[in-house]
Amino acid sequence: MSITNTTSVIEAIRTRRTIKSFKPDPISETDLNAWLEAASYAPNHRFNEPWEVLVIGPETRAKLNHKTNFGNAPILLAVLSKPGATPFERDENIMAVSCFIQNFLLAAHEAGAGAYWASLGSQPQNRAILNVQEGFDVVGVFGIGYPAEEPAARPRAPIASKMTHLS
Repeated sequence: MSITNTTSVIEAIRTRRTIKSFKPDPISETDLNAWLEAASYAPNHRFNEPWEVLVIGPETRAKLNHKTNFGNAPILLAVLSKPGATPFERDENIMAVSCFIQNFLLAAHEAGAGAYWASLGSQPQNRAILNVQEGFDVVGVFGIGYPAEEPAARPRAPIASKMTHLS
């Protein structure tokens, strides 16, 4: 199967933003599950699907004590990466989980929702609050909802400045 309209994908990539303030409108469980299902099509070596998703309720959210309460997003998720048997496998898992997250962010964006990605889950006290098993990595904690406002795109470095051609 081939994609015939890549413009929509490119447009989604270019217009997705980190959202810092959310409307109180709820996200349906059906929509959330559809976005997560789409995310699961991420590339992952050996098809090990190394992602785990924690749906964070109000008590746990309060314990995390985020300075902006994740922009008051109606849903809070943590995305974990399973441990690898070797450092190389751990890195592969984190890369696959990052692809999973990007797919999720783009699927949510296509539906008009957005996300706030916080790294606080990797801190020892927050790992304990989330009851993260030894060896798992917390790749991010995400506030998910409909944006109260969408920031403008920030300028990017020209891609040519990030490229090196090897002979």
